[in-house]
Amino acid sequence: MLPPAARLRRSEDFREVMRRGSRAGRRRLVVHALVVPDPPASSTRAGFVVSKAVGNSVVRHRVSRRLRHLVAARLGTVPPGSSLVVRALPPAATASSAELGADLDAALRRLGLLTERRKAGSDNDEDGPAV
Repeated sequence: MLPPAARLRRSEDFREVMRRGSRAGRRRLVVHALVVPDPPASSTRAGFVVSKAVGNSVVRHRVSRRLRHLVAARLGTVPPGSSLVVRALPPAATASSAELGADLDAALRRLGLLTERRKAGSDNDEDGPAV
């Protein structure tokens, strides 16, 4: 779950990120990002758009929960003061969490928002404990 301070809520905020920010599209989602050069005390914020084209209410909420969980795990790797809008596309309805995560990581890398710490951390997770 995203903490309340990390959520985009107002339609004006969504509109600003989608109009002024850069975007990177993948098969299952599109990520819009707006990075403020000198961020105020606010943290990184994220919002989600999952339209009826994705599926019925149950499917849309499942996709939203998966995306929220994936973005929450990556908030610390995005530069402070950034705002993200993650827009789900219809193929997200049948995608697994791993596929959505791979698309999200690819989009964030394309936007230059994943830090080296995140990239290195994901490689080290597969090594397991030293014996």
